Formats: sequence, C-alpha cells, structure tokens
Amino acid sequence: MRIVVDLLGFTGSRGGTETYVRELVPRLAAALPDIEFIALTGRAGRGGVSSFFPGPVNTVEHVGPSPRSWALGAMTVTDRMARRLGADLVWAPANFGPIVRGVPRVVTVHDAIYDDVPGGGIVERAQRTVTSWLMRRSARTADLVVTVSQAAGSSIAAQLGVPAERIRVVHNGSAPPHPVSDPWPHLRPLGIEPGRRVLLSAGNRLPHKNFDGLLAALTSLPARERPLTVIPGGGEEDPLASLVARCELGEDVVLPGWVSAEQLEALYSVATLYVCPSLAEGFGLPVLDALRRGVRVVANDIPVLREVGAECVTYADASNPTAFAAAIADSLRSPIDPGELEAATSWAETFTWERSAERTAEVLREALGIASGRS
Repeated sequence: MRIVVDLLGFTGSRGGTETYVRELVPRLAAALPDIEFIALTGRAGRGGVSSFFPGPVNTVEHVGPSPRSWALGAMTVTDRMARRLGADLVWAPANFGPIVRGVPRVVTVHDAIYDDVPGGGIVERAQRTVTSWLMRRSARTADLVVTVSQAAGSSIAAQLGVPAERIRVVHNGSAPPHPVSDPWPHLRPLGIEPGRRVLLSAGNRLPHKNFDGLLAALTSLPARERPLTVIPGGGEEDPLASLVARCELGEDVVLPGWVSAEQLEALYSVATLYVCPSLAEGFGLPVLDALRRGVRVVANDIPVLREVGAECVTYADASNPTAFAAAIADSLRSPIDPGELEAATSWAETFTWERSAERTAEVLREALGIASGRS
C-alpha cells in the first residue's frame, strides 16, 4: 500500500511542524514496513526533504516557499498527484492539505491558533481568516484528524467544527540531548560570552508566541537583575529588533536569528532558565526539550503547557508583565533542587518520538481500514 505525504510547505525554516515531520517520518517507515511512503514537496523543500525521507520524493516545481503558494498547491495538486501515484492514503502533516474529499486522507492539525488568538492589523486578520478557513475545510473533509495534545483537540473540535470521534491525540516526542563538549566556541559567534546568567526563549515571531510580553516582563526587572536573554528565531531581519531598541534592552537581549542544532544545544547547556511566554500552543515542544536537558522552565499558565509541563514547570500569567517578571525573578533567585530537576528530566523522557511514531502508525492503519471499507 502507498501513503503520499504532503510536504509542499516544507522549507527547512518553519519550526515545530517541520521538526515533527523530520522526527516522525523515518520512524513511521520503520513502524510500517509493508507501506511505501512517497513525498510531495515544492522546489524549496527538495533538498531538505530528500535528506530524511524514506522513499521517493516528487517535486512540484511551481510550488514555491510562500504560504500562499503552498496552500494553492495543496488545494490543486495534492489529490491529483496522489491519484496519479496510486496512493491509498494521503497524510498532510502540517495543518492542512486538500479541502475537498478525494483520496482518503489524514491531516495533522497542530493547533487552532488562528481561531484562538486574533490577529493585529487588517491585513494580518485577513490572512488569518483565510488560513483558518483552509484549515477548517481540510480538517472537516479528512477521514481522521491527528493532533498533538488534548488541549489542541478540544480547540479543534470547538473552533474548526471537527467531530470529536474523528480526532486522535498523539503527543509529540522530545529530542534526547546531544551536548557539546565546550559551548562557548558555538556561542561566541552569536555575541554571547561567559559571565552572565542566560535566559533562553526560542520560536518564530508569530503573535501568539508573545515575545512582546517577554520583553515587557524584562523591562519590569531592575537592570541589575536582568539575565542575558537569548531569543533564537526570526531570521536575519528580526521584527523584534525594533522593540528591543525601544525598550532599551540592547545590552540585555540577543537576537541571533535561526541557530544550528549545535548552537541550540550550547544555549541549553548554559541557560539558567527557559521561558515560554506563548499565549497559545498546540504542544509546547521547547518546554519538554528544556526539561529534558535539566533547565528550569517558566511558562504562561495555559492548559496545553500544563499538559506538557505538569508539576515540573513554574506557571504565571504572561499577559501580565509584572506577574511574569516576578516568576522569572523568583526562579532565577531560588536555589536549584537536584531532586526536582531529576524528576523533570524523567517526566520529559516519557515523551519519545518512538512512541509518537507507534501511535501515529496506528492512526494511519486505522485510516487505511476506513478507506478499504469505503471502496
């Protein structure tokens, strides 16, 4: 049997959804040895997808790196190509695929953030409305919907109108540490030197990540108490740069853009604290990655982050800069309890990509069974 994997939106720089694909797909091939996996990708994803995908990679040349091009490709190309390739099932792992019924389909919807968190300006709100509509249509016409947390499943049912009986929750895994022997050669090119406590917070610059709220919390701290805050992501022209300047945090905040895997491991190894100020998440993978590396975590107090972090995380209201700053300051001041860190690491280690692959394989087999019954 054949499963076509819709990776038209893969570019190598889209964060968590691409981590999900890279970690899961090779393990799925091992869990489903009797199934052939075939990839569809755009021209921007050809090299990246070929580096990990365990089967043929078909490039749709007219699909470029922009979300608009990817969405148009998913609507017009995926189902047609799946039929041509003789697919028994399409799996769309990055929030949406085709928007009408065709080849049987599973779609992974990571969150309903475009409905949960309103956009800012008129253009942004319009873009989010279109994206939300595409996701809703794709999810409603899929045979099964996979999502990554109970909290996300509840939002998808409520916001996208997908019946709960068609939603399957499969938690993400967390990556085991790959520590570097000496972090500083990796960090000095980013402008980070020894001598200050490091607060780490990573992610793209979408509004729900609430890095504005983190910067507001930092301004609430006395200058002498501020850690060196490193916020990877955002690319070369980071939209946070102007806000850092306005807040006069240039001496306290480093915006290194996207960093390598080795640089990220180096940052975890020197970090005193990881902070997740997100207003909404589908899962919150960096929280687990930090806990697994023995780094304390302060996170916004929302259900999904409590689902992921349990009792191992300090929670505070990230929409209140003063309260969030107080939680950060308390975590920086309080002594480290080795027992608590060990418990946090053990908790994070229960989330593995192997387990995620096994459960996702069960869902794909279930969908293939539904497809066989339909034919």
